[in-house]
Formats: sequence, structure tokens, C-alpha cells
Amino acid sequence: MRFFIIDDSPFIVTAVTQILQEAGHEVQSTTSPQDAIDAVLAFQPNAILLDLMMPAIDGYELCIRFRRLSELDQTKIIILTGKSYEFDKRRAKEVGADAFLIKQALISNSEKFLQEVMSVMSKDITIAYWGTRGTLPVPGEKSLRYGGNTLCISLSVDHEPLLIFDAGTGITRLAEYLSAQNVPRVTAKLFISHPHWDHINAIPFFAPLYIQGNEVEIIGPAHGHMSFREIVSAQMDDVYSPVTIREFAARVYFRDMREETLSFGNFEIQSMLLNHPGTCLGYRITHNGRSVCYVTDNESYPADDSFFDPEYEERLVNFVRETDILIIDCTYLDEEYPAKRGWGHSCTREVVQLANKAKVRLLHLFHHDPGQDDIAIDRKLAQAIEHLERLDSSVKCACPAEGSSYILGSQGI
Repeated sequence: MRFFIIDDSPFIVTAVTQILQEAGHEVQSTTSPQDAIDAVLAFQPNAILLDLMMPAIDGYELCIRFRRLSELDQTKIIILTGKSYEFDKRRAKEVGADAFLIKQALISNSEKFLQEVMSVMSKDITIAYWGTRGTLPVPGEKSLRYGGNTLCISLSVDHEPLLIFDAGTGITRLAEYLSAQNVPRVTAKLFISHPHWDHINAIPFFAPLYIQGNEVEIIGPAHGHMSFREIVSAQMDDVYSPVTIREFAARVYFRDMREETLSFGNFEIQSMLLNHPGTCLGYRITHNGRSVCYVTDNESYPADDSFFDPEYEERLVNFVRETDILIIDCTYLDEEYPAKRGWGHSCTREVVQLANKAKVRLLHLFHHDPGQDDIAIDRKLAQAIEHLERLDSSVKCACPAEGSSYILGSQGI
């Protein structure tokens, strides 16, 4: 990649240049911020490393000027500064910086510095759908367009661990994809929303678990006295399955998840307990300022229902607020819901109202009832769009098909 360094300290310029060049990157620099714009335009870097405290023109002003230039629309701006105040971090984001890194903590550790810089330069988030059905798989000619496998999605960003959400029968399609890509070593974190059958029944058939050298952490909610490891182990007990967890050849770890926040690499994963029988978690995934919410299974009661809990609904709105993509349980059409009230799933109208209140950017309807064919799911999407239009909402809506993928980049979806 091509990097341009702007810093009035010759020592910093030399140190950063050496680290980047030794990693194989092309570097230009200046210690005169007033001369930087013409030099940057001539070089057309992939990223600008920009100091804040400089004479004549400070980093904020330069960042504003760079962001006004259409020629640099695809150029990352990384603030590299000695300042560590929260005010400066917020201000940097406001003026268009992509990241805020602190010199003292990084330059003495070239490996850490490169890791942080490359994480900013990482490519887009890819969200892939491997199964979109709830309860039961429904193969056949009536489910050709949206697919018939039960729940599984994946999120991937460059070389960071692959994130997988739920392990319905769709996870076998993901395994086939990874095999076809000749991925030499799979490192993944498998988040399970809850251990109902349609969310875990294909764990024993996820081929990467049986390949030595792979590493998979399985994360899900404990249930009372049972840890999540015990839940998965019981599912694969030899009474029910000839293959038990003893046959896993990969390094497999288990973690009990509660309402909490996990951080690893550039990912932050928040969880929230959902309104569903048993212990069920929704997840909010954040990566470099972009977010995806995975909320299934969940029942949002209408406001006039005796079971409606305004405090819970407000918590859920705040949990998914302004997310880029909300992937959510929308099992029923509005007219189907009254007969299924109390089953732990939502209908179109309530899902749309939630997305509108939370001002999400893109709403993905998910977890379709096994009794719905492709035509019924078309009606569900049309019903959701009609509700959004009636609300004069800015939320966009889609029903992702099995095998489809969405790209979430720094400029949008």
C-alpha cells in the first residue's frame, strides 16, 4: 500500500517510514503541513498518517481540507498523535478521520503498530447468509429463491477471525464454501443465540471442527446449571449421535455468554437477553465504527397487548439504535401473528416499528416460518415496505436469500 506521513517531528517520520517500508509498503512524507496537500494529491496514497499538533496548520484543519477533495474519497486518514484525550478522539471522528492512534503506545512496538494500521486499512465487512429459515429446514421447489436451510450467517473482515452466528443446517453450506476456497486454516468464533434445535442441530456436521490446525470457539448462553459446553456435548451424546465432541480434531473452546461485551481484534460484541422461551441472546457486532445487529429469536408484543413491556422494548430499541444492518426475527405476517402469540416470534408490523424507532439503515427480515413458501415471503417483504412507507421511514428493507451476501464498507452498504 501507499502511505503518506505528515508530522513535524523528523524522528517520528523516520521511525514510521522504516516500519512501513520494512513491511513492504511505499511511503512518502513531509514535516511541513502547509505543503502537504499538493504532495498528497500527487502521490495518491491509500492512507494518510496525520499528526495533530503541528505549526501553521494543525491536523484537524488538514483533515477537513482533505475530506473536501473528491480525489481523496477512498483515502483513509489515520490520526497519529501524542494526545490521548477523549475530546480529541471525538473531534477527529467529527472532522472525518478513520482512526485515532496514539504514538507512544505504538511506535516502540512495530508489530503492534502495523497491526493497528492494517486493521484500519482492512477491507469491507462481508455478511453472508447460509440459512434463513426457522424451526425446520424446508427443501423443495417452493423454497428455491429464499432457500430452505435453517439459520446461519457469517461476518468476515480480511484475516480477522470468521464470525458465525447460529448453526442451523445452513452452516453445512458455509463449510462447503470454506472447503472450496481452500482456506488453509479456519479460525472462527461461533456465536449461538440459544440452544433450540434449529440453531444448533448442524454443529456435529460443521466439517472444520474435524480438521487439525483449525481453531473454533463456540460461544452461547448457559442454561441454569448447564454450561454451553455441556449443552453441545449432550446434543452429541452417543445415544443420539455416533460422533461425539471427542472426535473434534480442531482446537475447540467453549465460552458461556451472558449480557456482556467481548472485544477481540477490532471486533466488539455486545449481547442482550431477548424475549423468547429460555435464555436467548441477541448480538451487536461493531467493527471500526460499523455495526450489524443479529436479533433472533424475539417476540415484540403490540403496544396494546397485555404482555407488552415498554421498558424491554426501549432497551431493545437502544440496543439496535442506528445500526447499519438489523437482522431480525420476522417469522410471521401480520395476519398470522394472533394465532401464534406467545410462541416467541415477531410479525412484520412490530419489527418495522422497532427498526423505524431505532433509525437503523437496513432491515433484514429473517427466521421465516417453515409453512411459508417463496411467495409468502414475497408478501412479507411487501408488507414491511408498505409499513415503512406509511411511517415515512428512511429505513430500507430486504429479505436476504440463502447464498446471498452484503458488503458493508466505510461508505455504506
